[in-house]
Amino acid sequence: MEDQKIVQLYWDRNELAIEESSKKYGSYCSAIARNILSSREDVEECVNDTWLHAWNAMPPHRPQILSTFLGKITRNLSFDRYKRLHRAKRGGHAVELVLDELAECVSGGDDPEGAWTEKELKDEINRFLQSLSEENRYQFILRYWYAESVSEMAERFQKTENQISVNLSRIRKQLRSHLEEKGYRV
Repeated sequence: MEDQKIVQLYWDRNELAIEESSKKYGSYCSAIARNILSSREDVEECVNDTWLHAWNAMPPHRPQILSTFLGKITRNLSFDRYKRLHRAKRGGHAVELVLDELAECVSGGDDPEGAWTEKELKDEINRFLQSLSEENRYQFILRYWYAESVSEMAERFQKTENQISVNLSRIRKQLRSHLEEKGYRV
């Protein structure tokens, strides 16, 4: 079923919307959650919660790209669940590595007067990503949006894990430099 029709089902409060979303995007959302969470049950719960959140968000929201909308919900729910499950434990897990790597160039910052708004930071990161080659942009997104492991990326790009790690490190340094040039405190 086309995305516009699925969105309209949500707007019409037709429960078929959830079934169609699950059919079309269930595997996609599961893959996102699986990269963040280790438990099959947690993955299933996050994906099921995705449909509930989409149901509650539409209306009033009418997403232009349904896959991105659902993927973002799944990702946020998965990270929230991960944080709840690992609140007392720190370090060692793949998601911790991803977050630690990204923290090198983008930190929360405690100075609200000196920091730009969150939307401006997102826009600046998007401008940076657009300046990258397609492969570098794809690697960055796979690692830091989808939390894909370096070994999976090495297989996907037919490179060694070291080549992927070095490339990601270079991209993070470029991002850090780019953000510093734009006045962000990193």
